[in-house]
Amino acid sequence: MSNNLQETHLNRARASLRQTLSWYNNFRKPGQTSNSQLAGLVKPELEMLTATLNKLDQNVVRIAAFGLVSRGKSSVLNALLGQKVLQTGPLNGVTQYPRSIRWSPSDKVQIELIDTPGLDEISGEIRAQMARDVALQADLILFVVSGDITRTEYNALLELRKSQKPLILVFNKIDLYPDTDRETVYRNLQQLGAVHLLEKPLQPDEIVMVAAEPSPLEVRVEYPDGRVDYEWETLPPQIHDLRQTILNILNREGRSLLALNALVQAREAEENIAKKTIDAREQQAEELIWQFAKYKALAVGLNPVAILDVVGGVVADLALIRSLARLYGLPMTGYEAGKILKTIFFSSSGLLLGELATSVVFGLDKSAAAITSADNPTSMTGFIGSALMQSGIAGYGAVAIGKAAKVYLEAGCTWGQFGASTVIQEILSQVPKDTILHRLQQELGSQLGG
Repeated sequence: MSNNLQETHLNRARASLRQTLSWYNNFRKPGQTSNSQLAGLVKPELEMLTATLNKLDQNVVRIAAFGLVSRGKSSVLNALLGQKVLQTGPLNGVTQYPRSIRWSPSDKVQIELIDTPGLDEISGEIRAQMARDVALQADLILFVVSGDITRTEYNALLELRKSQKPLILVFNKIDLYPDTDRETVYRNLQQLGAVHLLEKPLQPDEIVMVAAEPSPLEVRVEYPDGRVDYEWETLPPQIHDLRQTILNILNREGRSLLALNALVQAREAEENIAKKTIDAREQQAEELIWQFAKYKALAVGLNPVAILDVVGGVVADLALIRSLARLYGLPMTGYEAGKILKTIFFSSSGLLLGELATSVVFGLDKSAAAITSADNPTSMTGFIGSALMQSGIAGYGAVAIGKAAKVYLEAGCTWGQFGASTVIQEILSQVPKDTILHRLQQELGSQLGG
């Protein structure tokens, strides 16, 4: 990926987050009790959005290491750092909580390495939540193994894949394997590491062999006087391939990675905000829907011109959608309201197209009755009957539109020109096939159904 394209992705992500934060600043406006209450409810999400924007501005890539105990996660990170900063040892569970260390392998990139406890030493939901939280913050995941994958490791790998982050499988402790066995394990890991995400095996930049802390080697020492002795020699880490793989990925697509992961976090935060907002303003929304239903029924019923009945009903439905969007504090233009209304019509075609058809039929009857009522007073009875029937159908249609609009507003909060889902889709459509991001395209793209 070119530097210009990566910079474009980063700028689009920044613009998306800034717009999102400006949209939801109305929750903090003084003078409305409901706003202050809602601001308290969505405070965690707004803080996450602000932190995500700050992370983008700082241009720091976060790489998190996961794995079971005794696989050498801390040793791998120490080897990358070039010094023993993180504690390691022969006992299980040396790392008790996530810990972050800055790594500056070059002047062009700033990296934060995150060490985590073994996934099999923290019990139940606490472990799962820790893994989710750290994976959500990470831009790239290292999953460290030291041989063939066990069932526990396989399940943990499946869970980490759900975080939708690029992942490198790190085969550590290769110094303990003869060359033939090492290659056999490597081929097995290539197949299992891909899980069911794609059917082809992992690519070379998705699985790397290392020896982060090689076992000491006994060497024979011969002295000039003829004495022979044996000493244990500490070998340097075999970490070059992993270091180079990480730097290649970051140079090739690092800023796009930052942008995409920030947008994934923003999308989750926005979806939570929308759900909390709609739940908090449920009663107000119901009152608004019924108010519009009454006005629409009255306007359609009293209007004697058939075509204006249909036009007036559509205008009323558009106004209802925009009013709901304003109530929730969600962004909505007339064009977007029209798209939602069209989607609702197609998804609820039986009811709403029926409303249009009956509006035309009863509207024509009503218009004819209105025209002849001056000469034939009994025609007024037909006018009133058609008006009452049309009013009931129009009012019921408004209620159906309002309830459907609530669902679409919640689901569509991340769309729009700078919406997180929109920009994610843009980035994925521009990702070349030779990038690690390309493997995420199918999974991420399948969740975007704007």
